[in-house]
Amino acid sequence: MKKKITFLLLMIFASANIYSQNYTISFAASGASTTVGTVKVDNLTQNTTLTLNGNDILHLGPVGINEIEYNTNNPMIYPNPMQGKAELSFNAEQEGDIQITINDITGKEILHIGNKYPKGNHKFQLNGLKQGIYLVNIKSETYSYSLKLISQNSNQNETAAIEYLGYENETSGKLKNTNKTVYMAYTDGDRLLFKGTSGNYSNIITDIPTSSKTISFNYTACTDYDNNNYATVQIGTQIWMAENLKTTKYNNGISIPNVVDNLAWNNLTTPAYCWYDNNQSLYGNTYGALYNWFTVNTGNLCPLGWHVPDSNECNQLATYLGGYSIAGGKLKETGLTHWINPNTGATNETGFTALPAGLRYAVGSFSFDGITNEGYWWSSSEYDYYNSIYILVYEDMEKLGKYGFYRRYGISVRCLKNS
Repeated sequence: MKKKITFLLLMIFASANIYSQNYTISFAASGASTTVGTVKVDNLTQNTTLTLNGNDILHLGPVGINEIEYNTNNPMIYPNPMQGKAELSFNAEQEGDIQITINDITGKEILHIGNKYPKGNHKFQLNGLKQGIYLVNIKSETYSYSLKLISQNSNQNETAAIEYLGYENETSGKLKNTNKTVYMAYTDGDRLLFKGTSGNYSNIITDIPTSSKTISFNYTACTDYDNNNYATVQIGTQIWMAENLKTTKYNNGISIPNVVDNLAWNNLTTPAYCWYDNNQSLYGNTYGALYNWFTVNTGNLCPLGWHVPDSNECNQLATYLGGYSIAGGKLKETGLTHWINPNTGATNETGFTALPAGLRYAVGSFSFDGITNEGYWWSSSEYDYYNSIYILVYEDMEKLGKYGFYRRYGISVRCLKNS
């Protein structure tokens, strides 16, 4: 009965997914670093996240029976789905008899191979399996594995076969490989955000995969005088910081005054910064610091090689995204982790990941406001004698606003790479 149920489930899975798309994503790097340390992948459509090593393979597709996250100690089949050939590999922790069988979804045995194999990582080549779904079973005296294999082979006249390719042991290292295949549920049309990190460098790329490909991160140095390292993202021809500035020093090492008292902040005509609600531990790392415009106007606030964008550069960003009326949604982080409901129009298709960091007022008895519903960023351009230009995003609109703001207010800063 158990066997029949298993094959019934496989048949149901086959009818739903045999023609579903499966893609493999690998990673490369250029710029300030040519290696990828780790990659964080966010499926912005399904609101799922995983992290893998930079030399791992990301397998996107329907996740079903027997699909697991493989490592060098577990069996894996690659590529899966296969066309004409695929490679099966697994690690034998000790010498012994191992039997491998491949059954179709009716339970019929298609292929079998068995022998006494030494300790090590063994590799087999699978050839000529007709289109369909198969169950690959690996059994020894101490362990057993079952894997699902999809064949999309269009040549129905090939003869199915298993070929033993050999093995590697810990001392020879001839075929040793530390990478693994990591599975992530994916439906065509899902938008993914890839954050690749290599030491001090981080780069963000968004994509809707329609085929197997290599994602190549272009690392750019973006480190402030406090040694905070910022992720970067390219939007059109511009390269932006992908998180809010949180430096407490100018790029020449001089400290920026941290003004806590509300009355003192209200009367400032000189540079200053603060943390939302004067609470760095709660808000600083996620939302960054809040700066008055006098700090921006020094020209030394951003990391070396970066600057606070002017009004025209803000216009360039909005134009590339289709205009101010819809640009905000393309910049906002998706979901309700930081934004309050409804976070209208948020897609984060740019990777900018705009957060609602709020602001600090500089009038009357008002102090901090808007931490979950609005995000503001200074430009370096003046609006009139008392005000300077800023851009903002809202929780209930997809537009990107652009207005003049009282220079004593404290709001966020995103820096733009010098051209």
